[in-house]
Amino acid sequence: MDVTQTVILAMIQGITEYLPISSSAHLILPFEVLGWPDQGLAFDVAVHVGSLSAVLVYFHRTLLRLLVGTWRALIRRKHNKDSRFAGLLIIASLPIIPIGFMLNDLVETSLRTVLVVAMTTILFGIALWVADRYFRTATPKSLNWQSALVIGIAQCLALVPGVSRSGITMTAALMMGLGREAAARISFLLAIPTILGAGALKTSELLTATQPVPWNLLALGTLVSAVSAFTCIYLFLTTINRIGFLPFVIYRLMLGSALLMWLML
Repeated sequence: MDVTQTVILAMIQGITEYLPISSSAHLILPFEVLGWPDQGLAFDVAVHVGSLSAVLVYFHRTLLRLLVGTWRALIRRKHNKDSRFAGLLIIASLPIIPIGFMLNDLVETSLRTVLVVAMTTILFGIALWVADRYFRTATPKSLNWQSALVIGIAQCLALVPGVSRSGITMTAALMMGLGREAAARISFLLAIPTILGAGALKTSELLTATQPVPWNLLALGTLVSAVSAFTCIYLFLTTINRIGFLPFVIYRLMLGSALLMWLML
């Protein structure tokens, strides 16, 4: 890859990782549609580190509060608000671990196609609209262990390219009665263990690879991914209650339709 491709792909990763439009789908398209070379494992790890660092920095106060609350709960042997929320995030994070390891090879070899991306982009875009339109309540509920488990199970569907990890977790959260901003915040926090797991898996694969590592391009990709992801999180959380999810639904329908038309040519 050259510098231009590195910047574009890193921006795609940073922006789409947290928007409900699927980062994996958008990263497939440059190679399938434009014929760009595959970015390789090293670049995958680099941009994931960038997007992970963005969410860690943005939510550092929240994460510190959860850690302190959990520590106090362990010392006092009594749950508090923060330790309870941390426990619910753990529950939501668990299902993707075994499912991700079991289905990783299947996803990489059989499901990373433009047709799959097109169909899932449309289907789960409609699901997001239905959740926001018909399940969202005027008085949002709080996260409990049942809704955390549902969100965690739903997150496993994001292994399929085009589904969108952010999109499906926000969809599930809305269907469980949570508000828009709460659904987004939970989705972003759940990204931390998910990206860590995916990054660890890719890193283990990278350690056995023999290709040369372009460190300058990796550093650039990490920085661009981090900056674009941080900006995306900030803008999304400050506007989602006002604009809703409809713009993202429309985008998904347009993208999926365009891909289907491209396949027919």
